Amino acid sequence: MLIGQMKFAIFPLGFLAMLAAIGRGGDLDVPISGLVVDLDATRGLTLEDGDRVASWRSQAPTQEPVDFIKRDQGRDQAGSGRPTLRKDIGALNGQPALVFCQQELVCLDEDRFDRLTTGSGHTWVAIVAPHPQRVGLKNVNSFFGNLRNSENYEGLWACFDDDNTVWWGARNGITFGRFDENNPKLRGPVLEAGAFRLVAGRMAAGAGTVALELFLDAASPLGRTEITVNPAANPSRMAVGQERDAIQHPGVESFDGEIARLLLWDRPLTDAELDLTVRRLRAIYFPKPANHL
Repeated sequence: MLIGQMKFAIFPLGFLAMLAAIGRGGDLDVPISGLVVDLDATRGLTLEDGDRVASWRSQAPTQEPVDFIKRDQGRDQAGSGRPTLRKDIGALNGQPALVFCQQELVCLDEDRFDRLTTGSGHTWVAIVAPHPQRVGLKNVNSFFGNLRNSENYEGLWACFDDDNTVWWGARNGITFGRFDENNPKLRGPVLEAGAFRLVAGRMAAGAGTVALELFLDAASPLGRTEITVNPAANPSRMAVGQERDAIQHPGVESFDGEIARLLLWDRPLTDAELDLTVRRLRAIYFPKPANHL
């Protein structure tokens, strides 16, 4: 409507609330409420020996910075667990990425991310490219996770099978098992080695049985499953490039590939928020139309 020279647009209240919650994390305007990790290959890096990454600091606007650092414990050669920074990647609109080859960076805060699978729900979004996977634990090549190191291995993990089928899941610690109703595996398609894609997962908040969803290049779910929330579960340290702080066998369950961005919220984003985030990331990393976008 027009009053004098002023124009007023009427928006739904939910949309206005979403806009009010959007803030700037690094170069990205996204919902900042609940944003607990923003690992961006353009910033927050500590490099050693040229292009080897010793630590990666989250750019999320939290009160205390979150650092993911090199972890030598369990390795035969000190420093061999450091990923490599690769710059000016044409397929990413000139953006950089970290290259992982059986390597990992670990947040040493044991309890920081426990709530993600014990009631708060969560959303994660990654710009990731798999490489051919090496021999390790069959079909477990994790690009991040915080599984427990013992007992029933509760937590979350995002992975590739050996043939680069992308998948993710959560484990509630109620039973032990590779995959069952308490340890679901939400599978996507086989991804081309060396090709960057936007992959995301969302776990609903609440008690009882909640939904897990998988997304690929868009905010429409590619797959869906369910899991029972266990508030007493006690996940372990969060690792990037690995399913957990695997000091007993570092590199065995890690992923070979590249990560340009990893964002993590300690709540499920709404459909509108997730759509906004996907569009913002695509504008930065994939501004030109591609066959899979």
